[in-house]
Amino acid sequence: MGYDSACTLHFDGRSTRGTAVLEHKELIFRGPFRLAIPLKEITIACADGGSLDVNFGGRRARFDLGPSAAKWAERISNPPSRLDKLGVKPAMLVLAVSVVDPAFLAELAQRGARVIRRPSKDRADLVFFGAERREALDRMASLSRSIKPNGALWVIRPKGRQTVTEADVMLAGRQAGLVDVKVVSFSDSHTAEKFVIPRVKRPNS
Repeated sequence: MGYDSACTLHFDGRSTRGTAVLEHKELIFRGPFRLAIPLKEITIACADGGSLDVNFGGRRARFDLGPSAAKWAERISNPPSRLDKLGVKPAMLVLAVSVVDPAFLAELAQRGARVIRRPSKDRADLVFFGAERREALDRMASLSRSIKPNGALWVIRPKGRQTVTEADVMLAGRQAGLVDVKVVSFSDSHTAEKFVIPRVKRPNS
């Protein structure tokens, strides 16, 4: 997601060069020692010039990041929602196939998306396809015909299970004539992988 940077960390009286990475749930420093700060434990994140100051668990760490410090502070203080990461906007037509997460379906409705549960004559802006087993991936080709030329197909699969792996999804996407462009954490148990129609295959491209 673009949140990794060489930096100097000031922590516990030490100043050390290394790399900072802002992940979905942690702010991580890798160098001569490793520091992992759960985002839920950060009480303050603010930018001071080119430095990111974070308070967590009664402790303080300062990351000299340069011009990106303010962007990191904003990301930590106001993290994007699940729908933000998935690109869902109000009034979008969303096709949800084999998606069994009721909280997610409720979020879609609250966002103002128009949710349908089976393909229709109108192409969708986004398709969310739940695949619990690799055999289900055979449907990707037909579902790809349900998205607008500039739309996207998200495959939602279980994390860390061999019933359907990342390699399985990537292969099925290629066979469906799609390209993978993004991966996000959908939930504690599932990952979402985004596929789009290649630009050269879109009308008027």
